[in-house]
Amino acid sequence: MNLIQVHPDSDFPIQNLPYGIFSTQANPDPRVGTRLGDFVIDLALLDNESLFGKQYAFFADSSLNRFMSAGRETWRDIRQQLTRLLGEEQASLKKEALIPVSEVQMHLPVNIGDYTDFYASREHATNVGIMFRGRENALMPNWLHLPVGYHGRASSVVLSGTDVIRPRGQAAPKGPPPEFVASRSLDFELEMGFFIGSGNELGDPIPIANAHEHIFGMVLLNDWSARDIQAWEYQPLGPFLAKNFATSISPWVVTMDALEPFRVAGPNQDPAPLSYLRSDSASGLDITLEVSLQSARMDSPQVISRSNMKHLYWSIEQMLAHHTITGCNMRPGDLCGTGTISGPTEDSYGSLLELTWRGEKPIQLSSGEERKFLQDGDVLTMKGYCQGDGYRVGFGEVTGKILPALK
Repeated sequence: MNLIQVHPDSDFPIQNLPYGIFSTQANPDPRVGTRLGDFVIDLALLDNESLFGKQYAFFADSSLNRFMSAGRETWRDIRQQLTRLLGEEQASLKKEALIPVSEVQMHLPVNIGDYTDFYASREHATNVGIMFRGRENALMPNWLHLPVGYHGRASSVVLSGTDVIRPRGQAAPKGPPPEFVASRSLDFELEMGFFIGSGNELGDPIPIANAHEHIFGMVLLNDWSARDIQAWEYQPLGPFLAKNFATSISPWVVTMDALEPFRVAGPNQDPAPLSYLRSDSASGLDITLEVSLQSARMDSPQVISRSNMKHLYWSIEQMLAHHTITGCNMRPGDLCGTGTISGPTEDSYGSLLELTWRGEKPIQLSSGEERKFLQDGDVLTMKGYCQGDGYRVGFGEVTGKILPALK
């Protein structure tokens, strides 16, 4: 068997080896796979052949949850075994274990118990604050002291490619009384999501120094938002119906070990956070992010934003430590979103709310159309990758098409 050739621009070289859940027409049972170039490797088949040295059994599961709960030592051991099998020992693999990606169907990778969304980008929080409260009061008094977050809806987290139906709800663009309408200000949010692997017991917080041991991996995340519904409902308890209709994630979970070479220092935090949030290690991640939009009249997508996760003020380890400081117990498969990732320039903002500055500066599309917010038929796609020396570790894409509101 010839070795799998991986293009330097592929998101899935041997340095990546992400995990996902797939099935095929020949074998419709969802199971765990990894990706190398344009091939999916059937890990259930490798495990059944005892190619990992011992059998783990959880590769035949229809979710990654049991694998994630096994802990960091197991994750690292399996990654080392896979690197060996797919590197110098690839020729020993049965051809049935290597499946062209065009022949697989991907599934939601994790049974998600809980979903928490944060608000960790200073640029995004500042932009939104200026719009709604003015420049002098852009950041709320707590923002520089803790990672602000809210609990989202896990049941409506969907896989990339799932259509998004425009939500209906109450909106009051000119003040009360409200009207019941299909959202007129439907937006995307450019985020990253991270999955909890091994959790913690109720009452036993995860220290910031150990937080990285509990994070299994990351995905691209689009937390679709109905801005007009949110503007009316969010006082005083925050987002509710404006967010609960859909959150899209990419199918491949990229492990933290694959991302470790792309650690960078995060932004300077001033004032210094309280001791339970302080860490001396590099906490940022250099992940290039891109958003494109394609309307029903366009032949190809148009890039509308380029950003980078390294701009996040609060790290994912700080988010996790803060989440559990009360003793809140995290469980394998819990999902956390970073919140919108906006950069310092206007072309790096992570939402249409910012890119069009609340609709005052519409985006001009190549078709001659303009966009203040998303219209029916629009397809929104996010991509992300880390650039190495002659290779990249990527996430693929997360995409969704806007469908009209239900009658």
